[in-house]
Amino acid sequence: MSDTRRRVKVYTLNEDRQWDDRGTGHVSSTYVEELKGMSLLVRAESDGSLLLESKINPNTAYQKQQDTLIVWSEAENYDLALSFQEKAGCDEIWEKICQVQGKDPSVEVTQDLIDESEEERFEEMPETSHLIDLPTCELNKLEEIADLVTSVLSSPIRREKLALALENEGYIKKLLQLFQACENLENTEGLHHLYEIIRGILFLNKATLFEVMFSDECIMDVVGCLEYDPALAQPKRHREFLTKTAKFKEVIPITDSELRQKIHQTYRVQYIQDIILPTPSVFEENFLSTLTSFIFFNKVEIVSMLQEDEKFLSEVFAQLTDEATDDDKRRELVNFFKEFCAFSQTLQPQNRDAFFKTLAKLGILPALEIVMGMDDLQVRSAATDIFSYLVEFSPSMVREFVMQEAQQSDDDILLINVVIEQMICDTDPELGGAVQLMGLLRTLIDPENMLATTNKTEKSEFLNFFYNHCMHVLTAPLLTNTSEDKCEKDFFLKHYRYSWSFVCTPSHSHSHSTPSSSISQDNIVGSNKNNTICPETLPRTPQCHQDNYQTAQLLALILELLTFCVEHHTYHIKNYIMNKDLLRRVLVLMNSKHTFLALCALRFMRRIIGLKDEFYNRYITKGNLFEPVINALLDNGTRYNLLNSAVIELFEFIRVEDIKSLTAHIVENFYKALESIEYVQTFKGLKTKYEQEKDRQNQKLNSNRFRRDAKALEEDEEMWFNEDEEEEGKVVVAPVEKSKPEDDFPDNYEKFMETKKAKESEDKENLPKRTSPGGFKFTFSHSASAANGTNSKSVVAQTPPATSNGSSSKTTNLATSVTATKDCGRPRQEDRLSPGVQDHSGQQGETPSLQKVLKY
Repeated sequence: MSDTRRRVKVYTLNEDRQWDDRGTGHVSSTYVEELKGMSLLVRAESDGSLLLESKINPNTAYQKQQDTLIVWSEAENYDLALSFQEKAGCDEIWEKICQVQGKDPSVEVTQDLIDESEEERFEEMPETSHLIDLPTCELNKLEEIADLVTSVLSSPIRREKLALALENEGYIKKLLQLFQACENLENTEGLHHLYEIIRGILFLNKATLFEVMFSDECIMDVVGCLEYDPALAQPKRHREFLTKTAKFKEVIPITDSELRQKIHQTYRVQYIQDIILPTPSVFEENFLSTLTSFIFFNKVEIVSMLQEDEKFLSEVFAQLTDEATDDDKRRELVNFFKEFCAFSQTLQPQNRDAFFKTLAKLGILPALEIVMGMDDLQVRSAATDIFSYLVEFSPSMVREFVMQEAQQSDDDILLINVVIEQMICDTDPELGGAVQLMGLLRTLIDPENMLATTNKTEKSEFLNFFYNHCMHVLTAPLLTNTSEDKCEKDFFLKHYRYSWSFVCTPSHSHSHSTPSSSISQDNIVGSNKNNTICPETLPRTPQCHQDNYQTAQLLALILELLTFCVEHHTYHIKNYIMNKDLLRRVLVLMNSKHTFLALCALRFMRRIIGLKDEFYNRYITKGNLFEPVINALLDNGTRYNLLNSAVIELFEFIRVEDIKSLTAHIVENFYKALESIEYVQTFKGLKTKYEQEKDRQNQKLNSNRFRRDAKALEEDEEMWFNEDEEEEGKVVVAPVEKSKPEDDFPDNYEKFMETKKAKESEDKENLPKRTSPGGFKFTFSHSASAANGTNSKSVVAQTPPATSNGSSSKTTNLATSVTATKDCGRPRQEDRLSPGVQDHSGQQGETPSLQKVLKY
């Protein structure tokens, strides 16, 4: 239908007293057989579906507001509104409604709004059927008028009658004339009465009265009346603020006089609601619902009128991105867009969608990329607010833009990297802007709001882009502040204009370490030299001693974002952590004097362990990354605080979830340092879990060895005889028993046994020395190569503590080749023979099967 007169939007009032847009269509009045009467029908302009079918009930109160609105209630707490594009269409439908109800179309309300209780209360009072008689509008009658207005507020029916009386007699304009007289005469008592009168009229909540009061002719006098609150010693100066302080700035001249008037009116009415009127009490909270609706529909009109004026918006964007535009002008342009986006929040989803698509089409994101990098703090702040509106509305739209941009631009000028740089370079001591930007970044990288279509997956494409082009920018401050590499620091300072202090330097000695004036290069995190770690004398890692609270806050924000990545980006963040050895760098911050930063570092590790991923577990054990956590626990001493509880919870999680690889690593390497902690049973529980698992593996291994079937044993024997060409004569293999003395073997093995015993005596020198019954002295060697996931021949595994019965088995390096893994009981592929034990081909390799048998 091309007739724009009947084009309307259908609104319903929700529980929050906000209008919800139900769609746009064309309205007609038709007799509907099913409803047995004339009805209002609205069909959607998009597909012709029925948006509204409402019978014109003879007893329903319809209200006409602002010449283009018709509002009514169909049931309790269910309000409807039709917003017409043209006044003529509104007048036509209003005439139809009045015709059905037998009313004069000149009225603004077709029925008196009467509650049942009110109707019962006043049905025996015949005088209530008439309009309220207003006192004559004179100075000496102001007190009487004020009492009348105040008295009717508690009665809905009396409010309606008073509103009709005020409207019919043009009473409001007469009252405002009295205000001018009182002000000229400095009649304070009269001004106080006028304050009560105007405030009461506002609480009548009638749109027809608002139209009069908020017109250009009357609104400043209304504001003037509201300045003279009797509760104040001196009147407020609201008019002075609105006329002199508040300036209307046209970044681009607005030629539409109706639009200009609507903007002025909306600002002033919003000021009255937010600043002048007191906060309504519980009993008054619904008195100003119509005022809220009045402002809402005004904002909708303003946004619609600006959005439809593409010439105006194009000119704004052109000046915003023009290098010749001066700073003051650009600041005004950005503030205009900020207000424009704020107004758009009043729009319904489909209208807001069209609004932001219009901005995107005109180039809002490239413009933001320019202004967010400017030095002007106000401009950057306003640009950040605009960016937040865009991200909140459609993160996919922002992601699509930055991925397209990456194909044409360098990483340094990508929009997301500009946002990250603004977060890093926030000069606010409390990092308010950085916190806001961090929240926006988290929204952008959140897979939960990423779309998956048949042709592409936004999640995989965007995360690939982010980790390739942006992650290095995000982690730069973290890597720099945990590095001893001067080149890395210089690189960061070269790329960011904010000067950072570096928080990590060698620490002084602690009570748990050997006294020394400074730490050696051997103990610096990331050093290629080995760290010799003994549980009794754990060495210190670099300690953070900076007083720079702002730096610590920034690192905490970055860690919070990285922790979010660990939880939601399983594949990409895992590769990044492994390649950058990121967890090791993060754990340097466990030495920070700022406890909140140490807790952030611990939380990052806790999230990683919480995934129970064996790739992460191997990375942690090979890199010996529990060391800084245990150092922090020991340094904390007996203090019962959040750090203590968080560390204990980490180990308790490992115990409860029975993460075997981590349990074994902790017990084998750190139990001596932790066994004195008895106020919780966590570490004893870990030891118990470890011993139970070790016993279970030994039983499984022994079972596999002694239950081998005869066929397998014969095959092993045959293989050994075939390979041993140097031996002559037939050899008889004795039965295999673990407890059988070695000298009971046949004489023709004498040569082999001599070699074996010599090797055993050599290996015994490498066994742990027993310092007390049931105890050992431990040594542990760790290299940086292990941290990077490579096997190092220099790693000497710490001998596990003796079992509870005090017995110890004869362990040789030869036995290493048959040590079972925790998973399947088979020899591990990466285990090697000890030096000096070779197979018959002369190469190091797996021990011949008969040697395995002879071991016992």
